Amino acid sequence: MTEAVETDAGPARVTWHRAKQPRLVLAVGHGAGGGIEARDLKALAAALPAHGVSVALVEQPWRVAGRKLAPAPKTLDTGWRGVWPALAAPGLPVISGGRSAGARVACRTAGELGARAVLALSFPLHPPGRPEKSRADELLGAGVPTLVVQGGNDPFGRPHEFPEAPGGTYDLIEVPYGDHGFAVPKRAEISQERALELITDGVAQWAGSLG
Repeated sequence: MTEAVETDAGPARVTWHRAKQPRLVLAVGHGAGGGIEARDLKALAAALPAHGVSVALVEQPWRVAGRKLAPAPKTLDTGWRGVWPALAAPGLPVISGGRSAGARVACRTAGELGARAVLALSFPLHPPGRPEKSRADELLGAGVPTLVVQGGNDPFGRPHEFPEAPGGTYDLIEVPYGDHGFAVPKRAEISQERALELITDGVAQWAGSLG
């Protein structure tokens, strides 16, 4: 089911993949360079409902409007805030999630929106080749249980570059050989299918631990 949601940044769109007996909602936003057709978002939408997690794929207003460039972070946050009432409408705890720029939005807004947890897919720890421009403060400041899923070869931040998690601030799952979109080379020791299984299995197990 797809629903249009009015926000202060313009109309957004939510595509629901509902569980038969849901106990959680996982809301996932896309990145700045693509939409909800990303391989990891499609895999989660297909796999998580069987684990009692309804998945809501959220398209930001700029994507709905057909624009090719994402707006400033403040506008992305405004769009996400505007969609939140629709995500919370089922009356279930909501995991605030996103990939890349969407992961930053989820981290920045989790506390104020009352998110149960944050799922950060391909968190852009820094611009490629600019490790000094760290965005770790956004990740560490989420204030709720957080899971990072990161490709082993992600130029926006490889797993070993992430700071230690003080007090168990977040957990991290590495997808070996994966790039920023979790694509793995044909020569890799794991298949593309297995890489996606690592994501869906890991997120399902983590979501199960949230109650």
